[in-house]
Amino acid sequence: MNFIENWGKYFLFLYNMVRNKEPLRVYPPLIIDEMVKIGTNSLVIVAIVSSFIGAVTAIQTADNLVSPLVPLSVIGTICRDMNLLELAPTFTCVVLAGKVGSNLAGEIGSMRITEQIDAIDVMGINSTSFLILPKMVAACIMIPVLCILSAFLGLMGGYLVALLGDVMTPNDYVNGLRNGFRVFNVYFALIKSVVFAFLIASIASYKGYYTYGGALEIGQASTKAVTNAVIGILVADLVLAQVLI
Repeated sequence: MNFIENWGKYFLFLYNMVRNKEPLRVYPPLIIDEMVKIGTNSLVIVAIVSSFIGAVTAIQTADNLVSPLVPLSVIGTICRDMNLLELAPTFTCVVLAGKVGSNLAGEIGSMRITEQIDAIDVMGINSTSFLILPKMVAACIMIPVLCILSAFLGLMGGYLVALLGDVMTPNDYVNGLRNGFRVFNVYFALIKSVVFAFLIASIASYKGYYTYGGALEIGQASTKAVTNAVIGILVADLVLAQVLI
């Protein structure tokens, strides 16, 4: 299957997801269940990664600021902007592409090869809408929430370095966080996280939905889902940075 055919199939997959939907009352329980799977089950990995990345960012930034003419508060400013603009939305979504993306592709791929999706279609239900739409909505809700948590914990990791280390004082770090703060950076991080969430859920679901074969093909679909989602995130990151900043 060539590149253009893949793109066409992907967009048709998205179109089929939003047409001939089930009654709206069907979706809330499904969305809540997916929110738990995507959001709650990812809290630990996001918390651990964000805290340590924030701490390491503060340490390495302080290590490279060797000039006595540069105030130590700059460390807090650099950590704030790195976390909001890049580390929290992009790095967190790359991690979630591995965890959430592979899980979605494996789950839907298993349903495909065990003919559960075919059974749903035979019953006259739009399987893409019934199975994929709740996952998409849940991802677009929970992944931005996880990115907000990631930004907070990343900044707290830097604060702990200031509190427990000797590279700067907590007051210097907090002053740096407050210095020249742009509210738009928060909106920018949220916009990026929503776009990345859509890419993760849609690409993983697409790869899983069109899985045919057996257990080996499920593994291959999960691998392709993660790879393509990460590439999509990086390309979208570049485009959004050019358009919005």
